[in-house]
Amino acid sequence: MIKISPSILSADFANLERDIRKISTADYVHVDVMDGVFVPNISIGLPVVKAIRPTTDLPLDVHLMIVQPGRYAAQFCDAGADIVTMHVEADTEENIREAIQKVHAKGKRAGVVVKPGTPAEAVLPFIKDVEMILVMTVEPGFGGQSFMTDQMPKVRAIREYINAQNPACELEVDGGVAPDTFRACIDAGADVLVAGSAVYQAEDIPARIQLLRG
Repeated sequence: MIKISPSILSADFANLERDIRKISTADYVHVDVMDGVFVPNISIGLPVVKAIRPTTDLPLDVHLMIVQPGRYAAQFCDAGADIVTMHVEADTEENIREAIQKVHAKGKRAGVVVKPGTPAEAVLPFIKDVEMILVMTVEPGFGGQSFMTDQMPKVRAIREYINAQNPACELEVDGGVAPDTFRACIDAGADVLVAGSAVYQAEDIPARIQLLRG
């Protein structure tokens, strides 16, 4: 079954606990962490992750859009993250590998992320060591962008890499996932769909989550 990871970037930040409870039928809670350096925006940090951890039993799927993610990977695990994904573009291969090890040392799942301009092959140095690979189908940093259909060949390529080298790894797609785009992601091989506005702007959130499962 396709897993759904609603992004709380589209939630009401003044009512995060309420809005996290609204997505209780989902599989993960997607938390976008932005530093204003790696991406041109600032969002959630460690205190918010720690604060929301007690509000849900769902795994926290924390997407670090920050430079040198290894500096904070372990701290996000301590704050309550269950999955920590880090951009391959955010540091050297050696440092990203060390960051993955820090997450695993905390007993949590680790993953790598690729931006739209990054080729599929960029995940290969890490593919045997991660539990998730995230493909961005918008430029990271802002919610509500349009889905980039031209990323589907990359999703298919990474699906093939995963099948061949690490079948237990989940393939996640994030960016512009909505009722008119989710099917393309599933057809390309995605296991997990991140959706923000498509979930939170729905009149019936549980029904929208069920729809996106395909």
